[in-house]
Amino acid sequence: MAAFSLAHVSDPHLPPLPDPRLSELMSKRLLGYLNWTRNRHRYHRRDVVDVLTSDLAAQVPDHVAVTGDLVNLALEAEFAPALAWLKTIGPPDRVTVIPGNHDTYVRATAHRFAEAWGSYVAGDGAPDRDDIFPSLRRRGPLALISVSSAVPTPPFMATGWLGKKQMEALERMLASLATEPLFRVLLIHHPLRSTARSKRLTDSSDLLTLLKQYGLEMVLHGHDHIHSTIRIDGPNGSSIPAIGVPSASAFAHGHHPHAAYNLFSIARDGDGWRCQQTVRGINDALQVREIRRVRLL
Repeated sequence: MAAFSLAHVSDPHLPPLPDPRLSELMSKRLLGYLNWTRNRHRYHRRDVVDVLTSDLAAQVPDHVAVTGDLVNLALEAEFAPALAWLKTIGPPDRVTVIPGNHDTYVRATAHRFAEAWGSYVAGDGAPDRDDIFPSLRRRGPLALISVSSAVPTPPFMATGWLGKKQMEALERMLASLATEPLFRVLLIHHPLRSTARSKRLTDSSDLLTLLKQYGLEMVLHGHDHIHSTIRIDGPNGSSIPAIGVPSASAFAHGHHPHAAYNLFSIARDGDGWRCQQTVRGINDALQVREIRRVRLL
């Protein structure tokens, strides 16, 4: 059987930022707007995300996972352009999206991502509950398990959490999938481990406990805007790769690298799995090239 290819892109923070109405800045958005106009607009660039997206499409992956932060301040005017960008990547059945903290930046529009990008977010079949997450999509040999760590937070905070209700539903889903011959991929915006108190997943210890009990083949996340690979404990002494990726619109600045995306080639290997990761990213000349290739499983 041919290998299944899964692309992973995150945190495009799609520019340009629409002009906000004054009333929209009467919240945490004011600080975000000042940060964007003073600094972030310089290194989150539309030409970068367009070049990277074009290269991703040229690889013709079987599926694409987008792990959040499509927009910046969750302004009403940001959601339709983000949907237009998603359509350039692929149709809803070939692209899975989860929200990031910027997609739920303030309470007033925290629900809008689900309305605007619903067909890219929803799991297979008609939902039998009001909650969207966790959701499940089966694509080829993959089980794509989406959770949302995106919640509105106070100024200067970018933490996330799943909460008891979502965690309990996730446990039931993981238990039901544990005996199936599927390559299980968890999609989450926040990393499972973080040294930054203001950006961490606050209930990560509970999630790590679940994953150690039930297992997965891979975790994909965004949020930190860097290349990242860690190993977390799985059942019976196994380890699970958890992979982060830089912002899809970033021109290198500080400790943040140029924009990149991951491409995974996944296939059965006897009773287990073979998974190879290829990282592709831009250089100073806005050319996309292969950065590295590594065997994960």
